[in-house]
Formats: sequence, C-alpha cells, structure tokens
Amino acid sequence: MSELTAHLDVPLDRGAPGSARRAATAVLTGWGFRDEDWLDAAAVVVSELVTNAVRHGGGCLELQLEAHDATVVVSVADGSAVVPRRRDPDGIGGRGIALIEALSAGWSVQNYQGGKRVRVELLACPGAGSDGEPAGRRP
Repeated sequence: MSELTAHLDVPLDRGAPGSARRAATAVLTGWGFRDEDWLDAAAVVVSELVTNAVRHGGGCLELQLEAHDATVVVSVADGSAVVPRRRDPDGIGGRGIALIEALSAGWSVQNYQGGKRVRVELLACPGAGSDGEPAGRRP
C-alpha cells in the first residue's frame, strides 16, 4: 500500500485560498495525478475548504493532503469548533458545501486541537491504475 502525506501551514489571509490551491495542485501533480479535470475539481475543493476556514474559522490554518493508493483525502484544520453546515446561497456565499458534496465521495468533521478538521475524500482520479497507484507513479 502506497501512502503519501503533505502538511502545509497556510497564512490566514485573503490570499490563502489561491496559495493553498496552487500548492495542492503542485503536490498532487508531483504525486503522479495527471487528469486535468480531476486536478481542477481537487483545487475547487481545497479553495472552498480554505475559504470557509478564513471566513468562519480562526487560529492557525493547516492543509493536509493524503494519498492512500488511489484514494485522496484533503483536509483543512482551523481554530474554530463550529461545524460547517449547508445553508441557502445568497449574494455572499452559501455554495461551498454543495460544491464540496458534488466534487467528492464524502466529507466529515473531526475535533482537532480545540478546533476542527474538515476532511474530504475526493472522487477517484481517472487514470489511476488498477493497482491503486496514480498513473505517473507506477513502475
């Protein structure tokens, strides 16, 4: 079983979603995930998680990427214990959870160091081999 993990501390500011999106895409590409549509969907999930943490969280912001064979989990931890919830969209927001649900296999929330960690399992990446390895990582 192949396991890869990346931990990134993200500055808690307005530029955080873009920085996190670029970093996550670079890591996933480096791990061998090559499907552009899948990478775009992963970037949207990262951006939504980080945007929610910047708007509604607090404290330190940590992005974690995990690849266990072909399963990829993205998680963002922040200092707020308030659990995200789906709400009606308005002119300011309210679409993040719906986007995450549309682009993932599922999500959950865990208590984490006095705050929370939101974990999202991404949909399977096309091109990942039957052996579970991303296409670019097979021998």
